[in-house]
Amino acid sequence: MSSQASEHPDHGGSPEVEGTTHPGHESHEMPSVGTSWRIAASATLHCLTGCAIGEVLGMVLATWWGWSTWPSVALAVALAFVFGYSLTMIPVLRSGVVLRSAIGIALAADTVSIAVMELVDNAFLLAVAHACHH
Repeated sequence: MSSQASEHPDHGGSPEVEGTTHPGHESHEMPSVGTSWRIAASATLHCLTGCAIGEVLGMVLATWWGWSTWPSVALAVALAFVFGYSLTMIPVLRSGVVLRSAIGIALAADTVSIAVMELVDNAFLLAVAHACHH
């Protein structure tokens, strides 16, 4: 008998099966694969949108304030992360995940992708800006 089955005597000694429900154990129900992909796709789209909003807002504000290149880039990247994570959490929270878990999901799912996107985006912008000044 598995340790889970021994903890839950109403399972009749059978091992716990993910994605199934038992009387009094509805928390074992898993979202369908289609639902999971829909949430993931929505979170990814929200993340990309958030990154774009943060990047553009950072550049607009830095330009308005007359900041030089590197502070402008730093602000744009910081806002891209903030808006990217924030917008990623919208569909995750709507799916019923608690805030603390949603934050963890956003950090785990988006940190590398936002960092790579910002690195490539800003390297391109700096290369184009440098090329235009010569």
